Amino acid sequence: MKIVTWNINGIKARLDNLLTWLKETDADVICLQEIKSVDENFPRLEIETLGFHVETHGQKGFNGVAILSRTSPDEVLRGLPGDDADDHARFMEAVFSTASGVVRVACIYLPNGNPIDTPKFPYKLAWMKRLHTWLEGRLALEEPIVIAGDYNVIPEPYDCYNPAAWLGDALFQPETRNAYRMLQHLGMTDAVRAVSDAPALYTFWDYQAGAWQKNNGIRIDHLLLSPEAASKLVSADIDRQVRSWEKPSDHVPAAAVLAF
Repeated sequence: MKIVTWNINGIKARLDNLLTWLKETDADVICLQEIKSVDENFPRLEIETLGFHVETHGQKGFNGVAILSRTSPDEVLRGLPGDDADDHARFMEAVFSTASGVVRVACIYLPNGNPIDTPKFPYKLAWMKRLHTWLEGRLALEEPIVIAGDYNVIPEPYDCYNPAAWLGDALFQPETRNAYRMLQHLGMTDAVRAVSDAPALYTFWDYQAGAWQKNNGIRIDHLLLSPEAASKLVSADIDRQVRSWEKPSDHVPAAAVLAF
């Protein structure tokens, strides 16, 4: 079972790229972030024509997540519990049946948090705390869980091209990185780092200053696996070549293959 996360940065702007990629991929579940579309305007038909089931949790103009899958999920839940006043479309979870049992996949678009001297940074940390609480409850079920998404977290200095350039950024603040580690301390495994400690494993390159051409990237798109999922991990990789396509997203797909 191949599970992919990809911040598409606008489904309308990247639809041609997404359709091209979907025709080539062997992924079973694809978690998209920043679809920037309400549910009724999402290009469901074009994607369903390629054989994928579509679930969305959209929002006009920004945010929004979607889960595309080869088979229909048994259950879909939208919204991260813990704050009824939070109307941002950033979280959706789906349960899939396999020959080896169920797999729970959460698609997340974690808040950016910048600038750090505004309410956006406390909101980011509060959202991460809510994610931690949600995960504690789900782990009690002792089922395979994959949290796939744009975390807007640079976990370690070697996950960015120049750590000094990110010291003032919400993605690299000690509080942010600590919150990410707290998820790992619950028993979650970073799929990409579980298979490689190589430098320059990036998932995002800014549109500015020739970042892609210079390979000035950062790794902020992650797949965290519960112990039951990590024990089935076969491989993980980053599909960086799509960043070179015409009108690309500034993110690329990251994937984990599990033996289900």
